[in-house]
Amino acid sequence: MFVDEDRDHRELSRHLLVYKFAVEELMTKLRILGEEFDFVHEHDPIEHVTSRIKRPDAIARKLHRKGHEVSVETMTEHLDDVAGIRVVCPFVSDVYQVADMLTKQNDVELLHSKDYIASPKPNGYRSLHLIVRIPVFLSDRVEHVKVEVQLRTIAMDFWATLEHKLFYKYDTDVPADFAGELAATATIAAQLDARMQVLHQRLR
Repeated sequence: MFVDEDRDHRELSRHLLVYKFAVEELMTKLRILGEEFDFVHEHDPIEHVTSRIKRPDAIARKLHRKGHEVSVETMTEHLDDVAGIRVVCPFVSDVYQVADMLTKQNDVELLHSKDYIASPKPNGYRSLHLIVRIPVFLSDRVEHVKVEVQLRTIAMDFWATLEHKLFYKYDTDVPADFAGELAATATIAAQLDARMQVLHQRLR
């Protein structure tokens, strides 16, 4: 551990600026991809995009939980979700289309992915997670920065948002039948996605 944790947090805060730049670059890429795809195919595969950067105190807590000292080096090496982007798409096919277009760019390196759409989590959570690394060109150097990109449909995002709010409300006092009900609603959301996908294909 560093002796001066305030100093550690200041160091993290300064380095988080680089993560902010990486997010901005990816947001620009996604905007361009969406607009160009819409022009060519008359369909925008991106409904909306949001982003976030972890706060220094949250980063420090996570590093402590993992048994690491708080430093820029350990953050860079051991945390993949310091910077995050959430891409919400109209249809399931759009999720994979956007992921494919993004990861095919020469300066976007795909480190790994987890497809929770094909294999949902036990609670019903569905989303496509990518960890990518992109170069950020600074005045005196180039930093290669990891960003977590989550892609999901409107229905998946609706479910995940409410699931988070419900668990935040109940905290540890979750009703016994809650998990089953939650998984059932996730199934309904998946069925809605499937039916909307069929309708989308019919119209096209």
